[in-house]
Parts: sequence; structure tokens; C-alpha cells
Amino acid sequence: MTASLPMYDTAATRAANDRFWDLIRTAYGDGPPKLDRNTDPHATWEDPELVLSQTCGLPFRNGLNEKVSLVGTPDYGVPGCPPGYYCSVLAVRIEDKRTDLRDFSDSMLARNDLRSQSGWAAVEAHLSENNIGFSFSGRTVDTGSHVRSAEAVACGDADIASLDAVTWSLLVRDTDLTDPLRIIAVTRPTPGLPLITAVGRDPGKLRAACQSALAGLTAPDRDCLMIRDIVDIPAAAYLAEPLPPED
Repeated sequence: MTASLPMYDTAATRAANDRFWDLIRTAYGDGPPKLDRNTDPHATWEDPELVLSQTCGLPFRNGLNEKVSLVGTPDYGVPGCPPGYYCSVLAVRIEDKRTDLRDFSDSMLARNDLRSQSGWAAVEAHLSENNIGFSFSGRTVDTGSHVRSAEAVACGDADIASLDAVTWSLLVRDTDLTDPLRIIAVTRPTPGLPLITAVGRDPGKLRAACQSALAGLTAPDRDCLMIRDIVDIPAAAYLAEPLPPED
């Protein structure tokens, strides 16, 4: 069996995530004693022994949905978004005087991963849906994480980054990485990062365990993780989002 909560697991949230998992495991009555922080999350998500993990909306609709069961979606209370939804912030250097996204048509985008909803699919959908007239396809720096994307813009290795709004809030709260950056645009809300389990497990029982665990967390741990609720967003809402260029 395996379990992980990799998406917002930072130095500041790690201990609270461990306590959250302990409460989930107790309420569910099964699961490994520790969260897996070593295995590639993409491998964990397809593990037939998966008890619980949190994935990204893009991999989910790009085939993972056929291999797992949807448990629920944490609501992080992202401003301007319905419960369980989130968005991306497009961040540039403070000293960059450009104010219109159209002025970045020849610029380099830092993205965490080609397979990321917030780092790639969201910004490409924003460009298309707002008739901005270009794509960042072919002009990207893959960094491996939103933290590294922020760092890439700050140090000049890229001009702009598309960052998960929850991650941005965590960075603002817990680090100084956002100090040299400013937000130039915000994408529309899309379904947030869903909790999943292996096919064959009861997602309803796991969702109830997650809700029980959330209620059992101390107020400081809930504030640390920023989770307000576990909500039901249907798989169809994830599958309705457009797929980005495969660049």
C-alpha cells in the first residue's frame, strides 16, 4: 500500500500533512503508516495499491481518470474561485515594466511541468480564450516545481511563470521568493487538485475519512494546510477542460 500528499507538501506544511494523514488513516482503518515522499508522484498515482494521493487536473483528464477513482477535492478558499476550484497567477519581475500580456509574445515561460494544469494548461487556455494571439509553445523552461519557476523568473532565466494560486499563497506566507515578483494576470477558475484512490477502493469511505480528519485537525494545522473542506467536483468538470499543446 502507498499514500502521498505531494502537491502542497513543503517544509512549512510537512508536519501538518503527516498529522492529517495519521487522522485519515485512523478514520479509514487502513493505509501505510507514513506518506511516501520518494516515489515519482506519476508512478504513485497509477499504483494499484494506492490508498490516497492528490493529483493534478491535467494528468487526471489525460488518461489517469480511467485508472483511479475520484475521492474529492480539497477547498483552499482561493479568492475569486468557487469551492474546490483554483487558478494560476502569471508572475513577472517587479522591475519588468510591461503591463499587457501581449507584450510577452517573444518571452520565455517558466513552467513546472508539461503535465501541469496550473503551470501549462491554464496559461495556454488563458491566451487562447482571451484572444491574446500567441502561445508559449516552444518558449518554455521546465523547472520541475513552482518554487523553481518563481526562482527562474526572479533570477532572469525566464520572463514569466504560471504558478498555482495556492502555491503562490504558501510562498507569500512562508518564504521571500515572491518579493521580487508581481502578478500581471490571473487565469479563470478551474477544478482544483483532486484526491484519488486506486480502482477497487471505496472512494466514498475515503472521502468521509478525509472530512473526519479535517474536522479533527487542530486550528493551527488547518490554517497551515489552508484546507477548508473536501468538496465533490464531478469528473466531468475536469474532463471538460481543454488539453494544452504537447510542447
